[in-house]
Amino acid sequence: MASDAPVLEHGVLSVRPGQSAAFEAALAQALPLIRAARGFRGIDVRRCHERPDTYLLLVAWDSLEDHTEGFRGSPAFEEWRALTHHFYDPMPVIEHFTPMAGGTVAG
Repeated sequence: MASDAPVLEHGVLSVRPGQSAAFEAALAQALPLIRAARGFRGIDVRRCHERPDTYLLLVAWDSLEDHTEGFRGSPAFEEWRALTHHFYDPMPVIEHFTPMAGGTVAG
C-alpha cells in the first residue's frame, strides 16, 4: 500500500580509494536517469571532508514505492547501477525516512 508521506532516501556511498573523480563523472551521467523518475522530488549528493572517498546521498521521493518499485524496477535503474555501482566498496545500505509528527526541526 502506498503511503502519502514524502520519503527521504539516505545512503552513505563509500567509493574505492582513488576513484572519486571517475565516480563523480559517472554520477553526472546518471543524475538525469533518476531525475526523470516518477515521484522524484530532488537529490543532494555531498562529499565528506574527513573521508574524501565517501559521499552522502539524499533523494526525496513522493512515496517509498516510487523509489523501491518505480525507479528500482525500471530500465533507468539498470543504467544507474551500471554507471555507479562498481565504484562502491562496500555496497551502500540504503534506508528511507519519513517526516516526524511536528515537522522539521530548524535552527
